Amino acid sequence: MMLHIPGVLSQNQVAQMRVRLRDTDWIDGRASVGTQGAQVKHNRQLPEGSPLAAELGQMVSAALMAHPLFFSSVLPLRILAPYFNSYVGGEHYGLHVDGAIRSQRGGLPPLRADVSVTVFLSEPDEYEGGELVVVDAYGTHEVKLPAGDAIVYPAGSVHEVLPVTSGERIASFLWTQSMVRDDGKRALLFELDTNIQKLRTAHGESEVTVGLTGHYHNLLRMWAEI
Repeated sequence: MMLHIPGVLSQNQVAQMRVRLRDTDWIDGRASVGTQGAQVKHNRQLPEGSPLAAELGQMVSAALMAHPLFFSSVLPLRILAPYFNSYVGGEHYGLHVDGAIRSQRGGLPPLRADVSVTVFLSEPDEYEGGELVVVDAYGTHEVKLPAGDAIVYPAGSVHEVLPVTSGERIASFLWTQSMVRDDGKRALLFELDTNIQKLRTAHGESEVTVGLTGHYHNLLRMWAEI
C-alpha cells in the first residue's frame, strides 16, 4: 500500500530543520548502502549517528508516531533512526530495492524493513526533477510532495529518485518494522479502521461500530508479530 500522509511536520518544524541543515557537512550517500546500491546512488547525506542526525531524527520519529494516519496505515513496531539526504546538480538514485534487514546503532537488534518512509523537507517549487518513482503491481508512480508531508510504501518496492536538475531536494527517509509483516493484511486493517472511524463520525458509537472494532482487534491479534 502506498499512502500520502500530509502534515507530518509543521511548517515551523520544517523551517527549523532547514536552518540546521543549511551549513551542515554532507557526506557521500553511498556510505550507507551495499554493493548494488552503491552502483546507482549519487547523493549526499548526514553522517549516520551524528549529533545533528540524531536530534533531527528524533523530531521526525516523534512526529510520525503522533500522526494517526501514519500509525493506522503502518502499525509501527519499531522505527529505524531517520536519515537525511540532499540531491543537487544532477544527483540521483537509480532503480533499486531497499535491504530487508537494517542494522541499528547502540547495540539495538536488527530491524526488518517492512515500510519505507520519505518525509519531504523541500517545497516542490524549490527544485526541478527529484521525483520519487515507485514501481508496483499497479504501475509506476511519481511522488513530489509539499515540505512536511510524507509518503509510505512497501519497502520491497522497486524505486528511484530522478535527477535533480536545478535547486536542492532535501528529505528525511527511514524504515519501519510493522506489527503486521504482510502489506496486504496491513492494507485490509487500514481500510477497516478508516471505515470504522467514518461510521463513528457520522453516527456516533453504536452496536455496529463496537462490533466492527472487535473484528479489527481480533484480526490484529491474529496477524500481529510482537
